[in-house]
Amino acid sequence: MGWDRFGQLKPAAPQEWLHRRTAHHAAICPFSPSAANEDTIAADRFPAAPATDERLGRIEECHVGHVAEGSFRTGGSSGGLVSWVAAELLRRGLVDGVAHVAPVDPASEGQLFRYRLSRSVAEVGQGAKSRYYPIELSAVLEEIRRTPGRYAVVGIPCFIKAVHLARRSDPVLADRITHTLGLFCGHMKSAALVDSFARQMGAEPARVEAVDYRVKNANRPANWYRSRLELTGGDAVEQDWWHLVEGDWGSGFFQNSACNFCDDVVAETADISFGDAWVEPYSSDGRGTNVAVIRSPELAAMVREGVADGRLVLEQVDADFVADTQAAGFRQRREGLAWRLARRSPAEGIMPVKRVAPSAAGLPPRRQAIYATRQAISAASHRLFALSRRAGSRPLYEVPARWLVTLYSALTYSRGRLGQWCDRLFGQATR
Repeated sequence: MGWDRFGQLKPAAPQEWLHRRTAHHAAICPFSPSAANEDTIAADRFPAAPATDERLGRIEECHVGHVAEGSFRTGGSSGGLVSWVAAELLRRGLVDGVAHVAPVDPASEGQLFRYRLSRSVAEVGQGAKSRYYPIELSAVLEEIRRTPGRYAVVGIPCFIKAVHLARRSDPVLADRITHTLGLFCGHMKSAALVDSFARQMGAEPARVEAVDYRVKNANRPANWYRSRLELTGGDAVEQDWWHLVEGDWGSGFFQNSACNFCDDVVAETADISFGDAWVEPYSSDGRGTNVAVIRSPELAAMVREGVADGRLVLEQVDADFVADTQAAGFRQRREGLAWRLARRSPAEGIMPVKRVAPSAAGLPPRRQAIYATRQAISAASHRLFALSRRAGSRPLYEVPARWLVTLYSALTYSRGRLGQWCDRLFGQATR
């Protein structure tokens, strides 16, 4: 994989290799129409799951809460449950290593984050917190192939699906990757997000040494994101997301185009998956709160023991509660995906085969306008920022970007005079 001019990772190989559509490649790409889908993978992996939900997949148990033990909660973006489960797998000897994303030195690595294998609780802790940055799995999978042992992999939905597809074709990976920990996902960002944040905070992107996308503050609501950039020379800058052009996550700035055709919000193929509890009273708790969907009986038992020991503070909830915490994501990946599939032309490339049927029937014009605006922002932001960077002009990106945000906000939230005009044209806003 190599970096393209937009700060995204893309396959880097001779054109004849890239265009050689072998059955093997088609079977292991998570977005391939020929690959097994999430329903098939989950049915093979969790055949005895007591419940199935069309939004969450197969379910053993669902929980909301946080970690009470140690510094897991304070050290993470949310309730600390992802790092706790990874650490507990190591402490119990169920795995020998955990593949997860951790910060690296950009001066030597050429990037801010990379997948690595951690073999201790302390090393797992170094990979805590959210990483909205492009990464890829090839090096860590090669290390797993070279080194006997049992491994857990932490990843967003398409990465966990890719791991299972690779396990189907590679007996070594099938034997050694024993646990998968999924992360709920809205979409992936390009590396340009960090560069844009730096420019808006008055720093040179080349000086950025480390990023905290979500600075935790117990005195502020958890969904009031604030980013901090560590710079060369010991300096640092930080800013609340809502003061930044890309501060509204749902607007889709720097989104990978594949994310427009994903229908898995909650990592349905993972043994256990985690998200933020974006409903009250949890979203106002700056200490952070997780929701978790457990699909493995082994991990369900492990979590119950953690609750009984007082190390976890969790309440069992139903599928509707978890889905409500990710309501915007499900609209985008169900209703919005159906609309995007209905509008997609075969001339754009291979048509995705999804579990959502193409349809725009009955979708109000305002919702269609919201989805069209998101798609326009996703596509335009890459090109505008690249042009702005080449020209050395921030306004070349930020001025049109802010106009697009204004339009998106008016459509979505009925803000200002433009929102009133949208109300008259489309009817009242619905998020």
